[in-house]
Amino acid sequence: MADTDIQAAIAHWAPRFTTQGVDPNDFRRVTGSITRWDEWLDAWCANGDMHANLAVEAASLGRTLTAGQAWMRAALSYHFAKFVWVLDMEKHRLASTKAVDAMRKAHSFLDPKAERIHIPFEGSRLVGNLRRPVNIDRPNLVILLPGLDSTKEEFFNWENVFIQRGLATFSLDGPGQGETGYELPLRHDYEVATTATIDALSYREDINIDRLGIAGVSMGGYYAARSAAQDHRIRAAVTIGGPYEVGSGFAARPDISRDAFTKYSGASSVEEAQKIANQLSLEKVIKKLVAPLLVIFGRMDRLVPYQQAERVVAEAPNARLVMFEEGNHVCNNLPYRYQPLAGDWMAEQLSGKKWW
Repeated sequence: MADTDIQAAIAHWAPRFTTQGVDPNDFRRVTGSITRWDEWLDAWCANGDMHANLAVEAASLGRTLTAGQAWMRAALSYHFAKFVWVLDMEKHRLASTKAVDAMRKAHSFLDPKAERIHIPFEGSRLVGNLRRPVNIDRPNLVILLPGLDSTKEEFFNWENVFIQRGLATFSLDGPGQGETGYELPLRHDYEVATTATIDALSYREDINIDRLGIAGVSMGGYYAARSAAQDHRIRAAVTIGGPYEVGSGFAARPDISRDAFTKYSGASSVEEAQKIANQLSLEKVIKKLVAPLLVIFGRMDRLVPYQQAERVVAEAPNARLVMFEEGNHVCNNLPYRYQPLAGDWMAEQLSGKKWW
């Protein structure tokens, strides 16, 4: 029988894996093959290696689409190997490096115009992937923000939701996230990172930074709302499963999620992590929001109480709540509902149409 950490990972995040592109058969096979949490990373990395080998074989035969899709599955496997697994940070970083490399190779086959961009930031760097729709000059741009345990390598399918609607996407690893997180811990004032990102992208002539949106999932939803409230160059914002504040629910999170927060925040103890979590709040900033804000939430969310979404909407000057009664965290059990809604709404807002 699987231990409680594996059970928690399956219970809280299984729909997320398949929504982002993990094959359901892989998910069942990998999670069913292990009984201890310390086996998780190696099992998922082995799955990634299997897909990487399939990619190499397909490329050798000139089957570029098959190769690209296999590299994407490899990238997701390596990413989910370490997403909340922080037992050995050397192995964690190796899995992250393999995820980044697999993503680059997937892009080379599936979207050769995709660009990896480094942005100088506070003596270090932010890293993101820029993708653009074909046959559209200077498309409007959406910045996509991961949450506590997601990274840009998880976002290929999510990016496509916006790209298919004529929008460019920039998926950002900010403080505490992905590659950036190895040098910079997560922070409550994430808007400093998005502001630096907007500044860096504003010089590009192949995207329209004047029609800029932002969307975040889970804790990235908090980051998106906060960023839009603090930087009024952002014209529209979407938060999906995002909290109003993090501190009150920190102690009740699954152990593996709490451990991940402790590591990604740079805290030396769970007690210090709780103090950092207490700082993550929209209370002093949400009323500054000028842009329209779409809040998408699932009433059955087991990680963030739905009342937090209601509070965001109650305090933001121009917000609308769409609550899916049967939705789980980030509504990943309803991707066919929340993803088109977010994509259509953002495209309409940035084109000048108004949904409300």
